[in-house]
Amino acid sequence: MGIAPQPRGHRGTADQPYSALNLRLAFAVVGLVMSLVLAVLLWHFAGPVAGAGMVVLAMIAVVDIVVIQLRRRARRRADGEHHSLFE
Repeated sequence: MGIAPQPRGHRGTADQPYSALNLRLAFAVVGLVMSLVLAVLLWHFAGPVAGAGMVVLAMIAVVDIVVIQLRRRARRRADGEHHSLFE
């Protein structure tokens, strides 16, 4: 799926569901925070290899957040309205 907004006036069907970008953003932020906390704990108690693995997962979460924000910005430009996190 490319980085593009949902088509205007199209809320989704069973074949093409509406993108839940706000929910995906919330999950990505929670994953980032948990990965960073676990990275610090694992680095301290289990060693740098385990901590580095969690840092890699945190970097993946950052990339996901960037992609989500790009898609939200494209949706905002196409719709011309602001969507709240709890839409």
